Amino acid sequence: MSNNLISSAMASASQGMQAQSFRLRVVSENLSNADTHGYKRKMVTFQNQFDAKTGKDILSIGNVTLDQSMGERLFDPAHPLADTGGYVNMSNVDMMIELSDAREANRSYEANLTTFNQARKMYSGLLDLIRR
Repeated sequence: MSNNLISSAMASASQGMQAQSFRLRVVSENLSNADTHGYKRKMVTFQNQFDAKTGKDILSIGNVTLDQSMGERLFDPAHPLADTGGYVNMSNVDMMIELSDAREANRSYEANLTTFNQARKMYSGLLDLIRR
């Protein structure tokens, strides 16, 4: 494997780790606001973009969008956020979905880290061969 391919593998793994790290931050924010009335769950998208400078596709974070599904509506006319009918809109965050997203992002991060470490070891081995 040439030096360029090893560098490319390390760059790809690094981009993957950055993307999954951002995804974990969004999931953490969702979990932190699960009990906030009216909070809308945030969702992250990823996209491949062609980098004309390097001639390669790079992973980038797409849009962070809000889940427009309605949260649970509770009847609590004494609540300060109650509408005219006495209902309060709760968060639309589902803890099970967020925890599974967090687990998936964590595993993907670890897979990218393993790839990065393997490429680093190969690069180190290549340098050792060159030094001989």
